[in-house]
Amino acid sequence: AIRFQRCLEVAARLTIFSSRGRTGWTVGTLALLASKCIENMELGHNITHGQWDWMNDPEIHSNTWEWDMAGPSSQWRYSHNYRHHVFTNVIGMDDDLGYGVLRVSRDQEWKPSYLLAPLRAVLLSMVFEWGIALHDLYAEQEHQQTEEARAELKRAMIRKMIRQAGKDYLWFPMLSGRRWLRTFLANLVANGFRNGWAYIVIVCGHFVDGAEKFTPEAVENETKPEWYLRQMLGTANFTAGPALAFMSGNLCYQIEHHLFPDLPSNRYPEISVRVQAILAEYDLPYTTGPLLRQFWHTVRTICKLSLPDRFLTATSDDAPETASEEKFRAVATHPRVFGVHDAGARRSGLNTAITDGTGRRMKRGPRRRASQLSAAMTALRFF
Repeated sequence: AIRFQRCLEVAARLTIFSSRGRTGWTVGTLALLASKCIENMELGHNITHGQWDWMNDPEIHSNTWEWDMAGPSSQWRYSHNYRHHVFTNVIGMDDDLGYGVLRVSRDQEWKPSYLLAPLRAVLLSMVFEWGIALHDLYAEQEHQQTEEARAELKRAMIRKMIRQAGKDYLWFPMLSGRRWLRTFLANLVANGFRNGWAYIVIVCGHFVDGAEKFTPEAVENETKPEWYLRQMLGTANFTAGPALAFMSGNLCYQIEHHLFPDLPSNRYPEISVRVQAILAEYDLPYTTGPLLRQFWHTVRTICKLSLPDRFLTATSDDAPETASEEKFRAVATHPRVFGVHDAGARRSGLNTAITDGTGRRMKRGPRRRASQLSAAMTALRFF
């Protein structure tokens, strides 16, 4: 994948430079866009997750890989690998949940500034790499003890931004001589669409209907089995063929990625079948759907939640984008949910409750069942 991406980028830049017409520029720009998407999603994201650290190859180790993005990968590792993956979809703890500018749950208090959320979402998608760089910096600075440490992080981000902007908007155009404008525009278009693609893939994993959001109380005294359960409930997949999966870095399998974030992404299709079987056994939902539908749900949620709750029809306990335990209160102790099951009988739980419309997610099931789920998930890593 690394060789393919690098060869594709070289071919794209040569095509942009050597061609004279619009067709050559368009083909070269599309190839450059594809190479940047592959570098960002399939390579950068997965390598910096440590998915290939077990090879002890310094070229593709999470501590040495620097990706083709505005922010330093080292700062992204803290905000994403730790803050996002440990506290997935927890309001006030997962900084990736709305990125501080979008409201994606009614548990987030409405503020007048959220009226601009739809416009913010469009702007964020266009400059996603720059927004992520600032987002990562602020997250990293929060846990620093001294002003000097925070200032050094800021200097590191600025140095990386200068290198990144200089490479795409100064160095490569200069190499093109009198045809500098073609190269400049090709880089601008490729980076813009790459930013948009990364934005779409990421928001479709956490902002769609069925991807639950949680309050901080949900992680108090949380056990490992309950952590697995929260990862599964807080993420969503989208259906994809081999090409789309490759271009998204296999993040069409967000559920599998959040269950096992350091597992090489090429294993996700294989374990997806087994994850679905386990969730079916415990009657838990496996949230997935076509990419366009998932993105539409995200856009609808962002636009809807830009308004105060008094203008919304559904209650905070029973909204399409997320719900609370109150929706399940009537069935939380029903014997068909928590009762003793006959041998061979199908378990009834969250998925049945959603399908039947009788409720949503119970607060917490017995830890015995959560432990069984955890053991099954852990076993997937060894087979």
